[in-house]
Amino acid sequence: MEAADQVKKFQEFLEKHMDEIQTNIKKENNFFVIDFPELSKFDHTLADELLETPDEIIKAAELAVESFDIKSDNFKIRFRNLPDDQQIKIKNIRSKNIGKFLFVDGVVRQKSDVRPQVTSTRFECPSCGNIIYVLQLDSKFKEPSRCGCGRKGKFRLLSKELVDAQGIVLEESSEDLEGGEQPKRINIFLQNDLVSPISDRKTNPGSKIRVYGFVKEIPIILRSGGQSTRFDLLIESNYVESIEEGFFDIEINEKEVEEIKEISKDPKLYEKLINSVAPSIYGYKRVKEALLLQLVGGVRKVRGDGMITRGDIHVLLVGDPGAGKSQLLKRVNIVAPKGRYVSGKGVSGAGLTAAVVRDEFLKGWALEAGALVLASNGICCIDEIDKMTTEDRAAMHEALEQQTISISKANIQATLMARTTVLAAANPKFGRFDPYDILAKQIDLPPTLINRFDLIFPIKDLPDEDKDYKMADHILNLHQNPDFNDPEIETKILKKYIAYVRRNINPSLTEDALTEIKRYYLEMRGKSSSEEAALRTVPISPRQLEALIRLTEAAARLRFSNKAEKKDAKKATYLLHSCLAEIGVDPETGKIDIDRISSGIPATERTKITNVKGIINELENTIGKTIPIDDIVREAAERGMDDAKVEEAIEKLKRSGDLFEPRKGFIQKL
Repeated sequence: MEAADQVKKFQEFLEKHMDEIQTNIKKENNFFVIDFPELSKFDHTLADELLETPDEIIKAAELAVESFDIKSDNFKIRFRNLPDDQQIKIKNIRSKNIGKFLFVDGVVRQKSDVRPQVTSTRFECPSCGNIIYVLQLDSKFKEPSRCGCGRKGKFRLLSKELVDAQGIVLEESSEDLEGGEQPKRINIFLQNDLVSPISDRKTNPGSKIRVYGFVKEIPIILRSGGQSTRFDLLIESNYVESIEEGFFDIEINEKEVEEIKEISKDPKLYEKLINSVAPSIYGYKRVKEALLLQLVGGVRKVRGDGMITRGDIHVLLVGDPGAGKSQLLKRVNIVAPKGRYVSGKGVSGAGLTAAVVRDEFLKGWALEAGALVLASNGICCIDEIDKMTTEDRAAMHEALEQQTISISKANIQATLMARTTVLAAANPKFGRFDPYDILAKQIDLPPTLINRFDLIFPIKDLPDEDKDYKMADHILNLHQNPDFNDPEIETKILKKYIAYVRRNINPSLTEDALTEIKRYYLEMRGKSSSEEAALRTVPISPRQLEALIRLTEAAARLRFSNKAEKKDAKKATYLLHSCLAEIGVDPETGKIDIDRISSGIPATERTKITNVKGIINELENTIGKTIPIDDIVREAAERGMDDAKVEEAIEKLKRSGDLFEPRKGFIQKL
């Protein structure tokens, strides 16, 4: 097809879309996106030529727009929805693909700053006054070689046209890799509206995007100044779209909104939602309920004094091997619109938070976001959290409570947002729960980290004839017929249901709900203050109070209500109480003691240690610095303390470095 015919065809095609083009110009969007199937329907030959010689065809389309009376310079035509056979993996790009219109999917790893680039220049000849136009198509700045009057060189630059340009590095996503393959990378070149502040959000490091464009070769300049026989590859982008959206980017059309509202009116809504969270995993109703509340989350509040209260609910599952923890995590990762899954030994502190790397574009240092930052406004599932090293786990503390990640490395001082919900799974200290020992002692995680989780579920795998029969039945049926237990609400709709409520429903607490939460909190606190004040058991702390508020708001969100009522507060208190009752019970008093979880030492034990310390101080004044252990035991027995407990307290003080044993049977304070 001749160039003039191409322009004519595009004029016919674009005439139908003039209203949309004019609307875009009014919004200062100097571009129009064409759906490829629509162009193909209009003229098959033109569509085929676009795939083979995109440079020419896109130029013809832009000339066709210029022929209309529109008040816009540098208007661009973009194309999307190319046929599937035009998709190519980064690792498969070869020299035969140069110049063809293709699209690639991948994850943005690095991104340069936006900088102006020269596209065309005007020079004046000082001898004859002739104006010479030079198009700047290469990476090297070009000057005119000669003028019509015979003059060579030293022309005066009159003006130059600049466009905004940016480079990004696109890497293959992990799903496209097989075996031990290294993910391949390619440079993508963006310019004009593709680097506008709105488009810029799509290409942040960690985003999963689809790039439509044509492959170009770039000459490699050798150190000697000559040109290498090898060329580098680059994709000049025509259009960029997000593949993986967060809760706030998912597109929900009118029909789906109607369907979501219909589901919300179902009298059995709660049961249906719980059964749809992980239908292939048998049982665990309470855990599934907690995961559902975690997916919708509470309401994030920013106060007038700048303080922020997080709305994300963090959940920790500690359980026996083979109990289905990882499967629950994988399933949540699928249901959450923006999920990241990381596991145990394969995680480093930098991989979770952020790494400082050499910038390939600007030759300095750049930040590469880690999993917690990439999953911002989504969910990060951390499996085998107990297998991570202590230093790497310490990196999570700030992200869990403050929801930011502060970096101060090389010459970079930055605070990154990490509004991420964390779902973590761990095994007990000795691989499996000991039914005769206290659960809290068997969770091998630092108390400071455990304290930041709103809900902690122990998942025990104990033999039970009836339950085992049903479980075996369920698993065997799944293998026989993989789809026999389909979710009651389709995964696609469940995902959109969660996204819709997170975006549109921000419940506030009613007086009834507040009273219920306050009643539970004071009742739990009162149990310690009234009985044996000396023991000072703290059954529940203000952190659990905030967890209750978040869970209450999430329960209201689930049932499409802007008011959190008493029944939502009851659900929240039931869930929290069932967790505390399993993990936070002090074996001596039988009461719930939050210190059992948050500091690892229950109040009763702490009181014993304090009493033993008091006895040692008294004896030091009478006997001297070296005190026989028998004297301490005798003194403690007179005060009604058990011998074994006293020796245990002395052992703990020795371990913590308060006491040492100068010779057998004697102790001395450090």
